[in-house]
This record gives sequence, structure tokens and C-alpha cells, in this order.
Amino acid sequence: MGVEEIVLLSETDEAIGTAPKVPSHHADTPYHLAFSCFLVDTEGMVLITRRALGKRTFPGVWTGSCCGHPGPGEGLRDAVLRRLRDELGVSAQALTPVLPAFRYQATAADGTLENERCPVVRAVTSPSAPLRLDPEEVEDAAWWTWDECVALAGRPESSPWFRLQVAELTRLGGPLEWPDAGTEALPPSLSW
Repeated sequence: MGVEEIVLLSETDEAIGTAPKVPSHHADTPYHLAFSCFLVDTEGMVLITRRALGKRTFPGVWTGSCCGHPGPGEGLRDAVLRRLRDELGVSAQALTPVLPAFRYQATAADGTLENERCPVVRAVTSPSAPLRLDPEEVEDAAWWTWDECVALAGRPESSPWFRLQVAELTRLGGPLEWPDAGTEALPPSLSW
């Protein structure tokens, strides 16, 4: 496998190039494409993960199910399915963009800036789907109620992007009620 690349974006969300992922994340990280996924089972439980302690940025924080970076030319749906498989060892169906315009910045304790256009996707799986965690990515994972997720978002051990996303998602109801926001608000460089 080669070096993982990220898609760099202009302020109008147009793709303007690519760069290697790891060296691109620093105190002045360029604006780039990412995504977050909330894996929900058919009972409405949400898979919450704790980032591996060896992660360079935000190690050990609790957050949504998975996140990542679509590769150059990779659609959002394919990128989400890839990370669910690689990080958590699960498959999903019924992928739905729920916050396609989400964007955030956050600075880690080591000074690394996250600067991402980060559409949020809900993926549905069967209840208590068995997991196969990649220990380089995920320290721990558990199925939580939405109320437990909302409570976590009020605590400092959660990731900054999780707190912002939960604040927006809470206005949409419970995880199985989140409406399909469509693909029109995705960045022009990102296909579904």
C-alpha cells in the first residue's frame, strides 16, 4: 500500500491538489477533505469509539464510529465503507448523508490543527454487529444510546468534532430519525 493522500480544498471547496496525509497535519494544516461516520444499529444504538492511544492527534478521545479521508477520486460512500471495514471490521447498508456541509477546525494538545470539510454520514448495521478493531486506530468501542452520546459530548474526553456534530445532530432527533440531507451540499470535488 502506498502513501495515503488527502484532497486539498480551496475556500470554495474545490479540489486544488493532493498531499501525503501524515506530513500535511501540523500547526498550519491545509484545508482538506475528510468525513465522519455514525454507525447505528436497527435498534437506534450508536457505535462510539475511543481513538488509539498511539494516534498522533487526539489520542485516547471518545468520538463517533469512524472518520477518515476520501482518497483522490474516491467517492464518499466508498470511503466510508472502506474505513468501516478497515477500522472496525464491519459492513453497513443504508448510508445516508446527514450533515453534508459540516466543517470544523480544532487544535490538538501537540499543536496540530485539524482543518477539515467533514461531511457526516449515518450507516446502518444489524444490532450488536461483531467488531474486529484495528488496534492502530481504535482503542475501544461500545454501543451507546443516543442519550449517552449526548452526555459524552458535554465532557472533555470527547473529540472536538464529535461535540460539534452531536450539537447539530441532536436538533434532528434520534439517530434513526436523522433525515437524508441529500448530496447537493457535498463539496463539488466529492461524489457520493
